[in-house]
Amino acid sequence: MPKLIWREPIETTTITNRPPSAEGAALGTVPKARVAPEAAAEPRRRVITLGDIAGRESGGLVVLLVAIGALTLASDEFLTGNNLSNLARQVAIFGIIAVGQLLVILTAGIDLSVGSILGLSGASTAQLLVAGMPILPSILLGVGIGTALGIVNGLLVTKALLPPFIATLGMLGIARGMVLLSTDAQTIQGVPEAFQVIANGTILGIPNLLIIAAVVTGVMWFVLTRTVFGRYIYAVGSNPESARLAGVPVRMVTISVYMISGMLAGLGGVLLASRLGAGIPTAGTGFELSAIAACVIGGASLFGAKGSAIGAATGALIMGVLNNGGNLLAINAFYLQIAIGVLILVAVGFDQLNTRRSASSGG
Repeated sequence: MPKLIWREPIETTTITNRPPSAEGAALGTVPKARVAPEAAAEPRRRVITLGDIAGRESGGLVVLLVAIGALTLASDEFLTGNNLSNLARQVAIFGIIAVGQLLVILTAGIDLSVGSILGLSGASTAQLLVAGMPILPSILLGVGIGTALGIVNGLLVTKALLPPFIATLGMLGIARGMVLLSTDAQTIQGVPEAFQVIANGTILGIPNLLIIAAVVTGVMWFVLTRTVFGRYIYAVGSNPESARLAGVPVRMVTISVYMISGMLAGLGGVLLASRLGAGIPTAGTGFELSAIAACVIGGASLFGAKGSAIGAATGALIMGVLNNGGNLLAINAFYLQIAIGVLILVAVGFDQLNTRRSASSGG
């Protein structure tokens, strides 16, 4: 059997946080605390920038403020009530479509069909009104058409596994062909005046269109920042496979964002028909590119998971201000297209630069 070895007990010392006694201080037996060089040095103060406050929208806000300031100095008519009211009505529909487009872009997708869906929904609503259907059911059916086509886009991407670019490009042609066939490429006129008041009326001097656009933007901001569904959208755009393994219903989220994009495009079509007082089959041509441009200028990344509803609305406002200022100053519209193209390139360039810096720093 192994022998048991007896060891004398070792004296131990208990360390407490009590202050040193006067005797210990007098005898000099109290050790002095060592201060690490890192702790001794004062921490460096970090300067708070506009990017810390406003996030990715800071660049768009700077561009917007500069544009507003320059136009205010260049034209006496820019800050007039009539011009601002007209600007709000012009920007509102673009902003609504841009916010819907943003949800798709956040999932690293793209929706090229919003312009055609807008035209189809607006013309269909006008046709129903001219045929004698009440205003509210006509509006609901017009928005419903856009919602249904958005669901089809989502199914093509998730079930048929088509690339978003191809799926929505095909829907662009289908929706535009449908509206041209249903209207025989003719403008639908004779909508009720009560329907026109929806987009052209005001509440306390504020255009109805601006109020609707602000409500849509606010709701989407809340969804993206304060709901689980919003977090799911960012997760899918960041890494779909990781999101799926974490329990995120990737397919349902993807279908939902295309559905919302189509719904908002349908709403934009109804509002445009109300504003113009007619259903125009060619309405919305090129709106898809404007919506994408507004999202990019507002800080969204085409690679997904980066962007906000406020940024998309800001981008739409920037484009509206540039177009409005160009009209006031009688600037050639071709120069405005060049300016917007440069803004897109600069915005994407800065996004790529920040991405590379973050990757190199390990952030």
